[in-house]
Amino acid sequence: MLVRGLVLAAALVGLVAFSVLLAKVTLTPSPASEDIVTSNLQPGRSLRQYAEDYTFLAACKQAGGNVLLGVPFGLLLPFFVPRRLRMIRTVLLAAVAMAVVELIQGALVQGRAFDIDDVILNTTGALLGYFVLGRRISHRYYTYAEVPRTPEQRDEPEPTPEPKRTAGKAPGTKPAWRKADGTKTADTKARGTKTASTKTAGAKAAGSKAAAKKATGTKATGAKAPRPLLDRLRGR
Repeated sequence: MLVRGLVLAAALVGLVAFSVLLAKVTLTPSPASEDIVTSNLQPGRSLRQYAEDYTFLAACKQAGGNVLLGVPFGLLLPFFVPRRLRMIRTVLLAAVAMAVVELIQGALVQGRAFDIDDVILNTTGALLGYFVLGRRISHRYYTYAEVPRTPEQRDEPEPTPEPKRTAGKAPGTKPAWRKADGTKTADTKARGTKTASTKTAGAKAAGSKAAAKKATGTKATGAKAPRPLLDRLRGR
C-alpha cells in the first residue's frame, strides 16, 4: 500500500507539473501573430500548410512539438484510469483535455486560435506515449499493487460450490393428472355399470309386461271359446 501511494503521488505531481508547462506553452499570448493565425475546423488543413509553406525543419518542429505535448498524457493518465478499456479511456481523456485547451486559446488568448489539427497531433502523441511506455509502467504498477496471498491462503483448497438441488418428486407417486384420469375412468365405469343395470331392468320389465299380455290374451280366448257352441245349440 505504501509503494502504491508513493507511485500515485509521483504520477500526480508529474501530471500537475505537465499541466503547468502545457498552460505556459499554449496559453501565452502572442500579439505578433494576431493578424496571421486563423481558426481551423477542417482536419488536415494545417498539416498541408506545414508541408507546402514551411521548410522541412520548421514543419517537423511545429508538428513534432504538438505530438510531444500529448506524450505525457499517455504516460501519466493510465495510473488514474481503470484497467478495463484503459487505452481507449486514456486517448479520450487526452483528446478532451487538448480540445478544451484549444477552445480556451481561440476564445481568450490573444494571437492564438483553435486548430483541430493540433488536437489530432496531441492525441496521437498520447497514444504513442501509452504504447511505448505508459502501458508497461501501469501494468507493472497494478501487478505489484495487488495484495499477495500468504502461504497459508495458497495451501488452502478453494471451496467447491455445492450443486443446486432441484425439488424432485418422491418415488412411487403418480402425477396429479394421472390421478385425475384414474378418477375419470372409475366414474366412466360406474356410469357404464349403471347404464347396463338400467338396460337389464328395462328388459326384464318389458319381458314381464309381454308375458302378462300373453296370459291375459290366453284367458280371454279361453273364456270366449264356448260361446259359439251355445249359440248353435240355442239355434237348433
